[in-house]
Amino acid sequence: MNRSNLMRFFIFLITVAMVVNTASATMNVVVITDPTGKDPNGAAAGSQSWAENMFQSTFIMSKNDHFAVLSGGEGNETPRLGAIVSATNSLENGGTAAQAADLANGFSGIRVMDGGPTIGAAVGGYFLAYVVIVDANNTITITPYNGGLAVLPPGDRGAIIHLRNTPGNPQYGTADAVRLQTAEMMGEMIRDGYPATAVVAAAFKNVAINAGEKHGGGAVNLVSGITTGDMFTPPAYNTTGFSMDQPYSKVSPNGWSVAFPEADNYQTSPIDGTNLTTVYAYQALENAITVTANSVAVSVYGSDAPGITETTQEIVEASVIKNGYSNTQIASDINKAIGNGLLVGVNDVEPRDINVNQNQKAVGVYYTPLQDNRTSPPWNLPISSSILSILGNMQTAIGLILVILVLFRSTLISSFLKK
Repeated sequence: MNRSNLMRFFIFLITVAMVVNTASATMNVVVITDPTGKDPNGAAAGSQSWAENMFQSTFIMSKNDHFAVLSGGEGNETPRLGAIVSATNSLENGGTAAQAADLANGFSGIRVMDGGPTIGAAVGGYFLAYVVIVDANNTITITPYNGGLAVLPPGDRGAIIHLRNTPGNPQYGTADAVRLQTAEMMGEMIRDGYPATAVVAAAFKNVAINAGEKHGGGAVNLVSGITTGDMFTPPAYNTTGFSMDQPYSKVSPNGWSVAFPEADNYQTSPIDGTNLTTVYAYQALENAITVTANSVAVSVYGSDAPGITETTQEIVEASVIKNGYSNTQIASDINKAIGNGLLVGVNDVEPRDINVNQNQKAVGVYYTPLQDNRTSPPWNLPISSSILSILGNMQTAIGLILVILVLFRSTLISSFLKK
């Protein structure tokens, strides 16, 4: 993220803040399991809340510098945006996680949490948090902090979790107990060798179920530069994100998947009849940000129709495993899926619509939505559409003549016989 893009983002957020209600993440978490930065899943972060408009408070991530800035607090929108920009500028200019987070103390009621695989993590401003450190002997130390500045030093394995309850949450009053419970769970998982992406997903699950701060939000892989994007964030202003403790999709062993609520209509795969497994949102979050040998980060543009992103992800992953990072082959496989009815509402793609970055294991797919509420592209026939229109009009005319003949056959026959 460069300075000009940062300012554009800042202006955008100010504009949004003028027309929507206040949003405040009530859970922020950063986990670092490999402070060397070599493990592709060794650092992750994320936010969720009971509150609305989580797109304002989820995260800002730098793929180049491998850090994230999470925000929240009880202050107004403008101070929070100022704290976000100040912290991000600090990190971009070589500041430490502690220096960047400490800037939140200059803004009333605001919280900033930041971190990265080699810079450690910190939270500053207005917060209730635990810092978890797992030393070389696998001893777990959990320390509570109440405002000011709390730091997970560079070079240490550990985590920071902030958690409050949102007013109106039916589970209000649970945050203190769940904050400690989640910190203990994360420390044990880090000690036992789980990657940061799995630890973050487990924190999302535990907080969503036991503290009710469950609306995405989302998460980021700070080493590999992968995010959940808008998988869980609200679809419209002044609404809540996806509930992280709820079913998100159904998948089959062959990789076919369908998102809820459409998934309610499927019990088996339409491809081979195999049984479908329900994937909960916290599981989908872990899958989205965890790098495996066959992982591909897929970004979908041009369509927000339900199921498009998830199905495209599966198709691209299968294509890359079989044929490598070939935009021609990926386009061909996507078009086959469109032809088979697995992808609906989008036009066929061409190789130029597939942006491949093999070094980052990333693929961007640019769709063109169909017009007139069509679900599949028009057939590619060897005759022009104008001829089909003429034939259609001819058929209509012939049909009308036949109707007239049927309705008035007795009159016509009588008239003919008289002659």
